[in-house]
Amino acid sequence: MGHKHQTGLKVRLAARGLDGVTLLIIPSLLLMIGLFIYPFLYGLWLSFHPKDGSFLGNYARFFADPFLYETINKTLWIAMPATLINILFAVPVAFRVRLMQNQRWLTTLLVLPITLGTVLVAEGMLNYLGPQGWFNRTIMLLGLTAGPVKLVHNYWGVMLSLIITGFPFTFLLILSYVTGIDPALENAGKTLGARATSRFRHIFLPLLIPGLAITFCLSFVQAFSVFPSAVLLGAPAGPTRVISIAAYQAAFEEYDYSMASSIAMIMGFVQLGIVVAVLAVRGLFYRGPAVGGKG
Repeated sequence: MGHKHQTGLKVRLAARGLDGVTLLIIPSLLLMIGLFIYPFLYGLWLSFHPKDGSFLGNYARFFADPFLYETINKTLWIAMPATLINILFAVPVAFRVRLMQNQRWLTTLLVLPITLGTVLVAEGMLNYLGPQGWFNRTIMLLGLTAGPVKLVHNYWGVMLSLIITGFPFTFLLILSYVTGIDPALENAGKTLGARATSRFRHIFLPLLIPGLAITFCLSFVQAFSVFPSAVLLGAPAGPTRVISIAAYQAAFEEYDYSMASSIAMIMGFVQLGIVVAVLAVRGLFYRGPAVGGKG
């Protein structure tokens, strides 16, 4: 009798989509709640409880102080170009790599900067591109410049760091989309006499638009959250005072965790706004295959 009851219970749960496999999602759901949803909600609540007691005091302070709200533009001015440059370089490299026999070895070489980490890359750039680095010593020895070229502790140092560390991530994403395109489509274009540029524009690009949009969003979010590079290779009090630095200073220098939470929320909503805008633009150019072969 008990066995029949258990069997009937399993059948009813399975009918509602609650079988044993589905229940395996519970640990992941609990982990997401504990590590993401709860901290986010707590941070959001904390941002509306500033020290002065006013509900929107932190946000009013942020947008009333140019030293704070200009960090949004400074971060965008770094993250946007870095993301676009990585995509522009990754697309042709991915198309070339997909045709190579030793694709695995070259891919491993290209993604090596990911394993180094941001701080190690920054230290390497300081040694190679600093005023007394090998690069400046070489060009001064060759008489190309009278003094060292300033490539670190400014905007360009942070930009180069984001390109070096962000390119492998961008490349891997684009390569996965490029290799997923059926080669028969390109062969059909060749048979019809289409040149390489025409095949890319009329065959590959329309199929890549969804992937390029997702790659841009993920790469942009990664670049927008830049922190170590902006401190080690930039000018944290000047042109590379990004919004993450403002949040750090509020939390660990002013010990104002409410203000730091507000800056983090602003940072998140800016990222969300850019992602939504990119996905909306993608929807204008790509609507997916027609259902049922119509359209």
